[in-house]
Amino acid sequence: MKFRRRAGNVAREEVFLNLTSMIDVIFVLLLFFVVTTSFSRPTQLKIDLPEAASGEPAEATELKQLEVAISADGTYSLNGQTLAKSDLTTLMAAMQKQSEGDSSLPLTISADGKAAHQAVVTAMDAAGKLGFSHLRITTIEAQAAP
Repeated sequence: MKFRRRAGNVAREEVFLNLTSMIDVIFVLLLFFVVTTSFSRPTQLKIDLPEAASGEPAEATELKQLEVAISADGTYSLNGQTLAKSDLTTLMAAMQKQSEGDSSLPLTISADGKAAHQAVVTAMDAAGKLGFSHLRITTIEAQAAP
C-alpha cells in the first residue's frame, strides 16, 4: 500500500518524554520499601522437652541469664541465636562472650527429648569448664497415667 506524501516540506517534530518525575517517584518507592522491609531470620529451635514427674517451676528473675537450647539433631542455640558449629569449643566461646566472664549467672539447658545424651553432657561440660554453678535443666510436667 502506498501512501501519498503531504505537499510541502514539513519538518517533523521530535517527541520527547520527560521521565525525570517518574524516576523520582520510583526512587521514593524504592527507598520506602527498603526502609520498611525487615530482614529477620527465625533462629528459634523447635524443642520438645522431656517429661519429669517431679520438679519445681523456675523463679522469675530480672537478672541476665543464659539459655542453651539443644535440638533433636544436636544443634546448639544460645539465648535464641543458633551456633555455627555444634562442638565444645564453639559452645564455650559463645557462652564466655554472652556472659562477659560472669560465671555467677544462672544457666538453663533446654534439650529436646530426642536429643542425644552426648549433646546435653557437652553443654554441661562447657558450663563446668567455665565455672557456672547455677545450672537448671528444663522439663515439662509428666501427664498422669489413666
